[in-house]
Amino acid sequence: MSILRLEGIGREIGAFVILDRVTAAIALGERVGLVGPNGEGKTTLLRIAAGLDEPDHGRVTRKRGLSLGMLAQEAHLDEAFMAAPDLRTAVHHGAAALERMAAELEAMEHAGHAAEPAYAELQHHFEALGGYSLDHRVDETLSGLGFTAADLGRAPSSLSGGEQTRAALARLVIADPDLLLLDEPTNHLDLAALEWLEERLRRRRGSLVVASHDRAFLDATVTRIWELRDRRLTIFRGNYAAYARQREERDALAARDAETHDARIERERELVQTYRSHRKITKMHEHEARLGRLEASRPDAPRASRRLRLPGQALAGDGPMRSGEIVVRLDDLVIGYRRVDAAAAPVEVARAPFLHASRGQRIGIVGPNGAGKTTLLRTIAGELPLLDGAIAFGTGVQLGYLAQLRAAAIPGATVIEALLETIPVTSGEARGYLARFLFRGDDVFKEVRRLSGGERSRLELALFGVMPSNLYLLDEPTNHLDIVAREAIEAFLAETPATILVVSHDRRFLDTVCERLWVVDDGLVVPFDGGYRSWREAVAGGWTAGAAAEREAARLRTSAGRRATPPTTVRPAADPAPAPATGKNGRQPAKPTPKAEPRRRLSKDAYRRQREVLDAELTRLGLRKNHLELEMANPAVQSNFIELRRVTSELADVDAALTTTEEAWLQLEERAP
Repeated sequence: MSILRLEGIGREIGAFVILDRVTAAIALGERVGLVGPNGEGKTTLLRIAAGLDEPDHGRVTRKRGLSLGMLAQEAHLDEAFMAAPDLRTAVHHGAAALERMAAELEAMEHAGHAAEPAYAELQHHFEALGGYSLDHRVDETLSGLGFTAADLGRAPSSLSGGEQTRAALARLVIADPDLLLLDEPTNHLDLAALEWLEERLRRRRGSLVVASHDRAFLDATVTRIWELRDRRLTIFRGNYAAYARQREERDALAARDAETHDARIERERELVQTYRSHRKITKMHEHEARLGRLEASRPDAPRASRRLRLPGQALAGDGPMRSGEIVVRLDDLVIGYRRVDAAAAPVEVARAPFLHASRGQRIGIVGPNGAGKTTLLRTIAGELPLLDGAIAFGTGVQLGYLAQLRAAAIPGATVIEALLETIPVTSGEARGYLARFLFRGDDVFKEVRRLSGGERSRLELALFGVMPSNLYLLDEPTNHLDIVAREAIEAFLAETPATILVVSHDRRFLDTVCERLWVVDDGLVVPFDGGYRSWREAVAGGWTAGAAAEREAARLRTSAGRRATPPTTVRPAADPAPAPATGKNGRQPAKPTPKAEPRRRLSKDAYRRQREVLDAELTRLGLRKNHLELEMANPAVQSNFIELRRVTSELADVDAALTTTEEAWLQLEERAP
C-alpha cells in the first residue's frame, strides 16, 4: 500500500523545465535512493513530496495521518529547537508525542488516577512506543552521530552549521516518522557516524527517501533507486550497485536500438531514391509511407551525460618533474595551532611520530571529525606552522594543495575571470580548459559568488590544475560533486603518477584510489598498510592507533639497538714495545708523517641536541625553498620584475644556506657516537 504518490509532477522556473511528468509511489517500509547529476531537481522533488513546495502540474497524494520529516542539505532549525536550553533537550523534543504522553501520565499520577484503567492503557501505549527507553535512545543517537558527552550541555545556538545539521538529523531519528526524507545526510558525518546511521536506517520500519552521492551509503541503506535524468524519473530495483549495472545495460540496449532504427531509416531512404530513379511510383510511395512511420517512431538515444574530464597536463608549462623516491617525511611532528595570545601555550592536536610518503603512493587520511586531518594537511602545505618535529620534502617536489574550506575567496568576479587572474592565457584557451570542468557556453560568465556548491568545487579543481604538481594534497575533493564527477576524479587519480595525500569520508573513493592510510585518532597519526576495508576489518578486530604506535616504536627501538651495538672483536695481548732502532750515524730514523686523527666523537646527548638543531634548520630551509619555487612558477610573479627579483634573490640565499647546513650535517655525522 502506498503512503505517498506523485502523479504527473511538473515544475518550471520561467522557461526552464526542472521536472516533467514525474510519477512514482512510496510503499510502507520501502527505502529509496534518489540519484542524478547536480541540478537535475532532486531537492525540488523532495520538497514537493514533503509539502514544502507545490508542483506546477500534477498532484501529490499522502496517506491520511502520515507523519513525515525532512532533513535539508542546510538545516533550517525552528525557533523551538534553537531556544532549547541544551542540545540533549532539543533532540529529545523530536519525540513530541512521547513527551506529551509522559506529561499526561505524570498529571494523572499527581491527580491520584494511577489506579484507573485509562492510566494503565496510556502507560501500556507509552511503553509499547519505547517511552521508557527514550532518554537512552537520545544519548545513543547523539553519540552515534559524533557528539561527545561535553556537547550535550551546549546550547543549540552555539553549534556550528555542520553540528546543527547533525543535531537536526538526530532529532529526526528520534522522531522516527512514517516517511523520512533526507537530502545529502552524509555531508557532515565522519566514517564512524556514517556506519552508525546506515545501521540505524536499515533497522527502522518506516519508509525512507534519501538523495545522496555517497555510493557506499546507498548500497548499505536502500532497496530501490529513483534516477532523475533529463527531467524524467526512472525507477530501478536494488541498491546503487544494482542500479549502475541496470543503467549501463539499458543505455547500451537503447543505443543499439537507436542505431538499428537509424539504419532502417537510412535503408528506406535509399529505396525511395532507387524507386524514384526507376520511376516506380507505387513502390516509391509505399516506402515513403514506411519511412514516415519509422521517423515518427524514432526512439530517443540515451543522451551522453556531461562528464568532468580532468586534463592530464597542467595549463601552465610542461608536466611536473620527477620527484625523489621519498616525497615527504614527518619526523616526530606535532601539529596544532597557536592561540591569538602569543604568550599562551599552543594547542596540540596530534603527533605523527614516524610517517613518510614514497613517490607515486596514494595515501588516504582518515579519522573522526576534529581529530586533526585537515590540520595535518594544512601543516604539510605550509599554511600552519609546525609546533615541533620536522617535515622534509624530497628533491623536485612540486606541491599542489586543494583546501576543504569553500568559503575562501576566489579571484575574479566571474568563472573565466577567476582563471585569467590566476594565469594569463587567451580567452579561447581559458574556455577550452574550463569546458573540461563543465563550464561551457555562458557558464563561464557566471558570477563566482552565485555558484552552487558543486560548481564552486569544479572551479576550485580547475584552479588547482593550473600549475604542474607531483604531490597532491587534497582535502575532501569530492565535496558537493555528483557521482559522475566523483568517478571522473577517481579515474584521474588512479592513473596519475603524482603522489597523493587525500582526506575523504567517501568510502568508495578511498577504496578505489588509496592503497595505504594515515589514521588520525587519539592524538596520534599512524600509518596503516592497507586500504579502507582492511582498516575497518582491523578496527573490528581490536586495532587502535595507540597500539599501532606502540608496536612501531618498539620495532624502531629494537632496530636502533641492533645498529648501535658494534660486534665484539677479541684481540691478542700486546707484546712489549721494542727499543727504537738507530741508524749508522747513531741517530734515530725520521718518523713517518702521522695520519690525521679522526674527529673526536660526541656524547650521545650533545649529538642529539646538535642533530635536532640542524634537522629543524634543514626542514625550515627546505620548506622555504619549496614555497619560493612555487612562487617562481606563479605567472603573477613572473610578470612583475620587482617581485621576481626579490624571490630570485631570496631563493639564492636559501640555496646557499641549505648548502652550508648540509655540510654541517655531514660533519656532525662523522662525529656521531
